[in-house]
Amino acid sequence: MTVKPELARMSKWQRGFLNRHRLGSDYLESALQWLTPVARSLARFHRAANRPILVAINGCQGSGKTTAADYLCTSLIEQHGIKTITLSLDDFYLTYEERQALAESTHPLLATRGVPGTHDMVLLRRTLAQLLGADPKRSIAIPLFDKATDDRCPPAHWKRINSPVQCVLLEGWCLGAKPESADTLAQPVNDLERYEDPLVLWREYHNAFLTHHFVPLYLLFDQWIMLQAPSFDCVFNWRREQEYKLAACLPPGKVQNLMDDDALHRFIQHYQRITQTCLNDLPHTVNHLFNLDEQRRIMNYSYHPQGTIRP
Repeated sequence: MTVKPELARMSKWQRGFLNRHRLGSDYLESALQWLTPVARSLARFHRAANRPILVAINGCQGSGKTTAADYLCTSLIEQHGIKTITLSLDDFYLTYEERQALAESTHPLLATRGVPGTHDMVLLRRTLAQLLGADPKRSIAIPLFDKATDDRCPPAHWKRINSPVQCVLLEGWCLGAKPESADTLAQPVNDLERYEDPLVLWREYHNAFLTHHFVPLYLLFDQWIMLQAPSFDCVFNWRREQEYKLAACLPPGKVQNLMDDDALHRFIQHYQRITQTCLNDLPHTVNHLFNLDEQRRIMNYSYHPQGTIRP
């Protein structure tokens, strides 16, 4: 088999990246074609801005945004000398106890992590401010959420980094989502909404949370990246692959906490409304758009210098 020259010259950091994510060289070939140019674009943007920048990465569950974010981060560090860190919106979920309290006081569906309203936005805002601040001697703790236990890890297990950084990549499935009208919100998109939120209280809560907490956050972002799935139909298979991958990394005692197919079907219904809205609305408003096929392969890329995601 003939090895392509760019793969034969694979650098140490690229090999480390592939090993870290248990990927083959075919991912690197795709990343070199599609992601490396975006890393160059972000590096140019940072140099022109002459300040730390914040980049949002949107993609539905299982779309590969965490892997793409890590590649961009590592490329910015290794190839451009830009001190970069990736954050996941998932690591800013409310604790299990906080969500249980919210479920009792507001709506039972808020016990399930995922939708806006189940995130600790005060913690997220504080972490971003510290990372993008000007104190180089300050050590900042980065929260970590354990999906196997459905709870935030104790602070002693959080990663620490010295600020300031030059680029922060924040990836999250609902970043960029906007609130819907009352009429649209009233129409259920699946059985979970139809039978478990008949009074639309859960939908109204996360819609209001988008308005008051997520939309103002969007003012902070300098660049927007989207991994666009072909449709919401892909989410179940992609999310199931994530579950199996997580199971392979866990000790036997924790595997029992993972979801079977029935639980997973119900779980992704929590995400359906906002995911479909993002798939419809965001592609024409982000700076960097990647169109994916059903196997998560990047099929096309488009660049829009003037992104329009604003409150």
